[in-house]
This record gives sequence, C-alpha cells and structure tokens, in this order.
Amino acid sequence: MKKTFVLVVLFILPIVAYLFFASGINNFGRLPTLTENVSDISTIDANVALKDKITILGFLGNDLENQKGNAFNLNQKIYKRFYEFNDFQFVMLVPKGNERKVAELKEDLGNLTNMVKWNFVYANETQIKDFFDTLKTDLTLDENLATPYVFIIDKDRNLRGRTNDEDDGTKYGFNTRSVAELNNKMEDDVKIILAEYRMALKRNNANRKNQ
Repeated sequence: MKKTFVLVVLFILPIVAYLFFASGINNFGRLPTLTENVSDISTIDANVALKDKITILGFLGNDLENQKGNAFNLNQKIYKRFYEFNDFQFVMLVPKGNERKVAELKEDLGNLTNMVKWNFVYANETQIKDFFDTLKTDLTLDENLATPYVFIIDKDRNLRGRTNDEDDGTKYGFNTRSVAELNNKMEDDVKIILAEYRMALKRNNANRKNQ
C-alpha cells in the first residue's frame, strides 16, 4: 500500500499538475471585451484587415530606433510562440516616410524569425490618431505617434483586455518594454483568446456532425 502511495506521489501527481498548469486559465475564462467595433485597418490599407483575424496591434511611430527593443521583446516573447496559429497576425501602424526604417527593422527581426505574419501599415498623422481613438483606451500616443503598448483585437474587431488586473484595474494594452508583463500577462491572454476560438471551432464542427 505504501509503495502504491509513493508511486502515485512520484509519478501520477506531477503529470496531473503538469496537465493542469499547461492548460492554464485558458479552459476556465474568457478574455473581456473592452471596446467594440474598432475601426478596420483596411480603411487605411486595403491589403490588411482586422476582421476575421486575431490581431496584435501596435503603433511604432516615427522614432523606430527607440522602438526596436520593444519590437524585439514582442517578437521573441509573443510572435514566435503564436505566429503559426491560423488567422493570427501582427499589425503595426507607422507614419508615412518611414519605409526605409521599417525595412531595416524587418531585416533585423527576420534574422530571428519568419516575418510572414508581421504587417506594417503606413498612414498619415490624422489617420493614425483617428484609428487610435477608436480603441477608446486610457492610453495616449506620444509626440512621435508611438506607444510602447500593444493591443489584442479579436476576429470581430473588438479590443480585448482585463477588467480586474492586479496592477492596472482595467488593462487595455500590454507594455512591450516589460518582458515580465509580456511573459506573465500578455502570453496568458493570447492563450485565452486562441483557446476561445479553438473551442468555438470544435463546437461548430460537432454541431455539423450532429445535423
């Protein structure tokens, strides 16, 4: 009896614990909707759309040199982990005239990962400000039309985030300057929204089979 108990403790419980934490909060929660009907980026660039995509949205601004570290953090901690999921994309708004700087950034990041899901949209100052305003957050763009925060937009163009974050209360975006925040918060929230759509797809497939 004692041997059986020891075997359970040594082998079975670690497996159960692993499965629990691997699935994490994804199976038990839904990421709150903070803003509905965010404007579609296709109004600025017809080749890129938010509709029917899970999007990580960012605003790089004019000073891309100071944004490279943030882009690197985001690429390493979020993009590389999730870019192979269907309908997942990154969309970065950049003021027109920064095409050369973006090409350099893409080359730097491209040495580390496949850039297939990174999209850069060029817009004028008014377009960028108006688009940012549709997010309806408590954040602002700086004088370079940039913010270190990125945002999770679902397939219905809704901004998702947290309503009871332990640090911010309502959390609209994730600070790319903070590797800890990307690791401990954003990664979890991206997992949640991807799990939502996987579960919805499974339900739809099951319903079709039962019809």
